[in-house]
Amino acid sequence: MKTLSANALVGGLFVGAFVIVACLGSVWTPYDPMALDMKARLAGPSARHLLGADEFGRDVLSRLMLGASASGIVSLATVAIATVLGTALGAISGYVGGWTDRVLVAVTNALLAFPGILLALGLLAIFGANKFGIVLALGIAYTPSVARIVRGTVLSLREKEFIDASRIAGDSEIYTLLRHILPNCIAPLTVLTTSMFGWTLLSESALSFLGLGVPPPAPTWGNMLAAARPYLAPATWLAIFPGLCISVALLGINLLGDALRDRLDPKMRGTQ
Repeated sequence: MKTLSANALVGGLFVGAFVIVACLGSVWTPYDPMALDMKARLAGPSARHLLGADEFGRDVLSRLMLGASASGIVSLATVAIATVLGTALGAISGYVGGWTDRVLVAVTNALLAFPGILLALGLLAIFGANKFGIVLALGIAYTPSVARIVRGTVLSLREKEFIDASRIAGDSEIYTLLRHILPNCIAPLTVLTTSMFGWTLLSESALSFLGLGVPPPAPTWGNMLAAARPYLAPATWLAIFPGLCISVALLGINLLGDALRDRLDPKMRGTQ
């Protein structure tokens, strides 16, 4: 019986806590995250406000919980779009080959020449700085990474004996691709999407920090960090808690991704 690694345990704990907080924050928070209370302006952590209050007297804990929900939804939607588009493009490119493969590879390489966050910034100029726009921008920005992984896997499988057997049996090309090739892409895709969730969370936070993400007053961890900049001296906790949330969530996702890679990648499994 295989035992869970320390990475899997710690990463699963942090990611599980993030998921619980995000789900809870979408239905309940201790205070209304949008309610202003100028009497509590810049109040420090206390029994009333466990993590303090911001410059408008809004409860920081409540805004962090709602921000986890917003960041989680954006990251999940982005990963879903990138995975669907990237899998489709990579599968077509690797399986069809020929000019189709050359054109798609050229487009993919051109997009990969830009850092993901830089490409997302350019796309946001088209889609607009809102939740819908940031999901589309980041989804398109990370699609080439998925396409490259899927294409490589498809190329290594399409000449295998069991694929030839499927063709000889009279199966259509679409059936062979869907039934015999794409299921073998699940393991590398699982590892990639786990890591990509972390990339997306960080990118969304960075874009929100720059004022190009979910617009205020709706809270995200990134725009909470941006709003805390003028108050670093009198209210340090306004920057500490969102930054700590981002760091812990990313650490958990990275550790869980490493554990999944070790478990699903045959090369890594053989070194253990």
